[in-house]
Amino acid sequence: MKTFVVKKGEENNRIDSYLAKRTSEFSRVAIQRLIDEEKILVNGKKIKSSYKTQLEDKITIQPDEPKEIKLKAQDIPVEIIYEDQYIIVVNKPKGMVVHPANGNPDGTLVNSLMAICKDSLSGIGGEIRPGIVHRLDKDTSGIIIVAKNDKAHINLSEQIKNHEIKKTYIALVRGIVKEKEGTINMPIGRSTKDRKKMAVTKNGKEAITHFKVLERFPEHNCSLLEIKIETGRTHQIRVHLSQIGYPIIGDEVYSNGKNEWGIKGQCLHAKRLQFKHPISQKEMDLEASFPQYLEKLINQLKAT
Repeated sequence: MKTFVVKKGEENNRIDSYLAKRTSEFSRVAIQRLIDEEKILVNGKKIKSSYKTQLEDKITIQPDEPKEIKLKAQDIPVEIIYEDQYIIVVNKPKGMVVHPANGNPDGTLVNSLMAICKDSLSGIGGEIRPGIVHRLDKDTSGIIIVAKNDKAHINLSEQIKNHEIKKTYIALVRGIVKEKEGTINMPIGRSTKDRKKMAVTKNGKEAITHFKVLERFPEHNCSLLEIKIETGRTHQIRVHLSQIGYPIIGDEVYSNGKNEWGIKGQCLHAKRLQFKHPISQKEMDLEASFPQYLEKLINQLKAT
């Protein structure tokens, strides 16, 4: 645990900015994540990243303990969509965890990338998250950017913070969505009933999800949606769609997970990313091919 006490002249600063300046161990993005996970407290109480420091505030950080995990390179195949000396963009398969954590010490995307990129990964993500700029849930497949050096990492993190990276997903949901398109604007935070889950909460962070119906399958009571998000809250798409009555098929957390095809894990695929190259500033527009299971299921639905 790390402890900081706000001194005279350090008042009225955003806590994430304050801590990023006080310690080189955590990036501002990492600090915001720790705040969301309630691993950073002020005077023993949870706060938001926008909290302004006050004189004599006692700030405690209970970080993850990555040293318990020995990170190793593993020869795990992963589809490379784009790669240069600054970034690598891959198509993460469903069922693969992005980085090691308790319960998933290896077999992750980071383990695979260490074998592909050797020592060429940004160190900003810390010991167990080298190069990781953003994440996808274990059972969400699709496109993800990884930084190969700190300069690229910082630039990409700023693009994410400023909502400059455009993300497009494809989701197969239960129910016939009546609207052709729509927007879900509901704040998301930790569930008060189950701390492992997220939920639409009054005091949550702003979360905005846009959806458009690509196809409806009345015989099977499901719809195929294209989804674009303005914010990147944990489990945002899954929570929002479940909240409006259209849970993602196979989602074992935010729906009952039952489906006639026996799909386990949400039918959610990160299809497309649009962003500026962190070094050249060239406009990048990249897509990830559909996972085989989802392509097969959609073809079955179209055929019946």
